[in-house]
Amino acid sequence: MTTTLPDNAFRGNLLSDAANLPQHWQAALQRCDVQAALEQLDAFLSQRLTEGAVIFPTHPFKALHGLPPEAVRVIILGQDPYHGPGQAQGLAFSVPDHCPCPPSLRNIFSEIAREFPDQLTVQSNNLERWVKQGVLLLNTVLTVESGQPASHSRRGWETVTDALIEHVACAPQPKVFMLWGNHAQQKQPLIPANNNTLVLRSNHPSPLSARRPPVPFLGCNHFADANCWLRNHGAAAIDWS
Repeated sequence: MTTTLPDNAFRGNLLSDAANLPQHWQAALQRCDVQAALEQLDAFLSQRLTEGAVIFPTHPFKALHGLPPEAVRVIILGQDPYHGPGQAQGLAFSVPDHCPCPPSLRNIFSEIAREFPDQLTVQSNNLERWVKQGVLLLNTVLTVESGQPASHSRRGWETVTDALIEHVACAPQPKVFMLWGNHAQQKQPLIPANNNTLVLRSNHPSPLSARRPPVPFLGCNHFADANCWLRNHGAAAIDWS
């Protein structure tokens, strides 16, 4: 009997997906250790598909398409994709509009509404509108198995995404990193300290940590602070609605 896969299931060849990335991102993946990690991941994903695993999302590298490194103004790091059918779409924290709003994304919208109380916030769960403005929504692990969060951690993705983070961090334009929670904050050593980069840190927006010390996410003011800093450095602000 043939099992029908969810629409957002991964079906393809990871090495082919990587080879089809725009050239400006492929340049980040040429190191020997990154190539070895991609080959390891490709073999692992192929094996899991053969064994009947359902893997999300369809396009693991979606965050990189249509957004060259030199156009990135804000980088938001997530951990790994949502693990339910129909949710993950290759953008950290984002889900299609037909999906219920996940708790972390709900807190993100709540914080935006608090920071910009006089602006109408169109809370579409699909954050592609941010990507079009230069917001890189990158998970540090780009695939996951259905119902098993963090199931593809420590399989090689961290080597790949660390290289991507370093690549965009070294681009010359002003940019803001939003590091929410311990996992994202562990990536700060990859980010050069210079006048063209702002790093904002807080707890993760998950309901488990959003209100807790040392820096609660709710009340962090990151979205307004990022816009103020970008304007002061000659860059356009982000419309977070």
